[in-house]
Amino acid sequence: MATILFVGNKNFSSWSLRPWLCLRWAAIPFEERVIRLDQPGYGERRIAEVLAVSPAGTVPALEVDGLSIWDSLAIAEWAAEQVAPGVLWPADPATRAVARAVTAEMHSGFAGVRRDLPMNLRRRCAPQPWLPETRAGIERIVQLWEGLRARHAAEGPWLFGARSIADAFYTPVATRFRTYGVELTGAAREYAEKLLADADFKAWEHDALSDRSDEGRFPGTEGLYT
Repeated sequence: MATILFVGNKNFSSWSLRPWLCLRWAAIPFEERVIRLDQPGYGERRIAEVLAVSPAGTVPALEVDGLSIWDSLAIAEWAAEQVAPGVLWPADPATRAVARAVTAEMHSGFAGVRRDLPMNLRRRCAPQPWLPETRAGIERIVQLWEGLRARHAAEGPWLFGARSIADAFYTPVATRFRTYGVELTGAAREYAEKLLADADFKAWEHDALSDRSDEGRFPGTEGLYT
């Protein structure tokens, strides 16, 4: 069975990073293909190369033996179904339900954070005053991290103790907080540092930092390729 994950520019595409991490953490073999997003049709979901693999005109997209899956969370769920219980979702049903809610909140919410803190692994900015919507999103994420880490600290260092899809979905958030100088303390800071120290994330980051071909060509990839 051929498994191909199509991703966007690694410096910018947080949504590509999320299922990429899930596949790596699940030890599912896959071929990676990067599609440059700075092409005609960018911003309109009309890039021909993307449309050839994703009917929605977005990346990431997974191709599995002729089947196309074009949403980041759907790809992560597919990966979870390929491995043993507890590998990508918590094994306990109640904990798993909360983990899914936390992941879905990231998948569909935090519009201000997406708009004002687009992922850019190469960039570092001084702290700034955020718009109220953005500040509220940041505070909600920090509250969520601190509460879940306090609840699951005895079970391991990840959001729900063991590593899960939820951690993959919040890894790009940790990069955004680092990029834009969002100050974290206590459990939230420790958790962000854990995400950024993950070996698979470091491999993605290495590729992003090594590729300068898109530098200065387009800002704000984040909000358009979800």
